[in-house]
Amino acid sequence: MTQNPKFEPLIAALLDGNQSVAVAEAVNLRNSGVDSGQIIIGGIEAVMEKLDAKCTVEQFNLLEIMLAGRAVTGVMKILYPDLPLVPSRETVALASLEGDVHDLGKNIVKTVLLAKGYRVVDCGKDCPLARLIDTVAQEGAEIICISGLITSVMPQVRQVVPMLQARRLSGIKVLAGGAALKQASAQALNVDFVADSVFDVVRYLESSTG
Repeated sequence: MTQNPKFEPLIAALLDGNQSVAVAEAVNLRNSGVDSGQIIIGGIEAVMEKLDAKCTVEQFNLLEIMLAGRAVTGVMKILYPDLPLVPSRETVALASLEGDVHDLGKNIVKTVLLAKGYRVVDCGKDCPLARLIDTVAQEGAEIICISGLITSVMPQVRQVVPMLQARRLSGIKVLAGGAALKQASAQALNVDFVADSVFDVVRYLESSTG
């Protein structure tokens, strides 16, 4: 991703885990006419790519990830302060699958989907596949969104559709995204769509479900 200089102060504050400065930078961007979507793509997703790249055995720093995550959460609250009280669109079951304890990307997807009027049932991180499928059945979800930062969850992703079929749950769209999963094709993951960004998710859903 080519970094736009206007987002550099926000990116630096987020990477430093400085929530107050990050929020102030986001407000400055909004006041200068930059919309929320641009701030997420140019700032927050740029930060997530940098954090994803650090998630190796040699470089992983849990405190750094936690502080950056808190700062991102603060910015998201500024960008989307007024979420709809009553969802008006389809129900989405959202999860990071078992073995993946990262939920920053998932939480961003959740916020944006809520802002767009979708009903989101968050199954959390490190979610067993059986629990996700149970939630789909119990909540009547029409859409499944899976966020994955690590490649080891790919075999689980491939089992989502067969497990839905075994439960006779049909017509459910399965979407995947995140640093690891977006490197694979929809065919390889046995899903309907692989998103490169949170707004790819929204665009796909709006074009396919109205």
